Amino acid sequence: MLTGKHHWRSNGEDLEVLPAQELLEWALNNFHPRLALASSFQAEESVLIDMACRLQGSDFRVFTLDTGRLNQETYDCMDAMRERYGIHVEVFFPDAARVEDTVREHGLNLFYKSVDFRKLCCGIRKVQPLNRALKELDAWMTGLRREQAVTRADVRKVEIDKDHGGIIKMNPLADWSHDQVWDYIRDHNLPYNKLHDLGYPSIGCAPCTRATKPGEDIRAGRWWWENPDTKECGLHVSPAVKG
Repeated sequence: MLTGKHHWRSNGEDLEVLPAQELLEWALNNFHPRLALASSFQAEESVLIDMACRLQGSDFRVFTLDTGRLNQETYDCMDAMRERYGIHVEVFFPDAARVEDTVREHGLNLFYKSVDFRKLCCGIRKVQPLNRALKELDAWMTGLRREQAVTRADVRKVEIDKDHGGIIKMNPLADWSHDQVWDYIRDHNLPYNKLHDLGYPSIGCAPCTRATKPGEDIRAGRWWWENPDTKECGLHVSPAVKG
């Protein structure tokens, strides 16, 4: 599976040194159309969509997980991306019956009650739809960056995703800084999620995301009531809930 114009070593070092745009080109040459970007329509995905569409055009695949609890600004950004690039965003929703059963049993805001309940909610609304999105892919991409959180400090640009059948997972912006992302957005006048202008450096579901305060960590506004060393939704760590 791991072949292409750039020789692949078992440790992936050849691809690790590629700049983001060259890695994108390698990925598109080797995996399109069974490659897609997972987008939550944050600043990093604005950059990756622009880069990929410059290389591939409007048939570059983008998917998103609509949990049913997103901010309006996120939907606005999604529409702006559609209009700018002519892309078709593949939207995956959670299983309605499972959401209904969980809400009936635990309430709409169960995630505030305990870490286990929060992971249950993330599992149903995000992890399970992701599993469906990845079933027909050979590779996927994210906007993960190492400086975003302690839980992401060791993110590589190319990984084997053992949680999803051994497909390839790419994080082309893994070594980018916050300033690099925003310099690219400004230099190319890209659409971006306006929640960033309201003090949201990281964006997820509305009830689980807040603006950060001066001096706080980039991800401090996500599940702010939990331990920052472990808080992830399960999309980028081994999930507790599958399906």
